[in-house]
Amino acid sequence: MKKFTVITTLMSCLVISACTQETQNQFSRAVQNWTRTNGVLEIYAGERLVKQFLDIDKLTTTVSTQAHSPRPYRYGYGVIDLNLNGNIDAGEKKVCF
Repeated sequence: MKKFTVITTLMSCLVISACTQETQNQFSRAVQNWTRTNGVLEIYAGERLVKQFLDIDKLTTTVSTQAHSPRPYRYGYGVIDLNLNGNIDAGEKKVCF
């Protein structure tokens, strides 16, 4: 059983390393979405923090349906930090941004 696990792991590494960088990035994002890697998104105007989103569980780059090229914006879901203190407080709700 141990030998099978080692062989399977090595084969998986070989398959992933043969993929293009974009395919590897898509795979990584899929794993992060599945494992719920929660992040923080900060939006700055110059050097000043103007918005902050916490507990982000999805951040997506849109792709056009005709040209299959990425569009210059992203959207996601997270809790808006209204007072910019880095904590989820009462009254701060999950929003789409």
